[in-house]
Amino acid sequence: MAKRGGFPGGGMPGNMNNLMKQAQRMQRQMEESQKELETKEFTAKAGGGAVSVTVTGAKVVKSVEISKEVVDPDDVEMLQDLIVAATNEALSQVDEENSKVMGKMTGGLGGFGF
Repeated sequence: MAKRGGFPGGGMPGNMNNLMKQAQRMQRQMEESQKELETKEFTAKAGGGAVSVTVTGAKVVKSVEISKEVVDPDDVEMLQDLIVAATNEALSQVDEENSKVMGKMTGGLGGFGF
């Protein structure tokens, strides 16, 4: 009984083999880009610069700077809101940069889960 389907010799055809190599190369490039992104720093400010937050590309808060003028013991909530706003903006910058890098890598291949 003859085998049905598959490829002669049981191997992948040349085009499929090349596609696998390209996918592996793309994966390595994406991993390298991700590592590079993780070393970058992103800073955002809130309250006209009264609060500044710096995060790494790995989404780790590296520093928080607060101007003395914004520290009001009677209005702690405002300071908390400024810290949250600056942190969220810095994290958004990380996400935006990550999207740019991944968009360049996939070249509009959408739907492949890269």
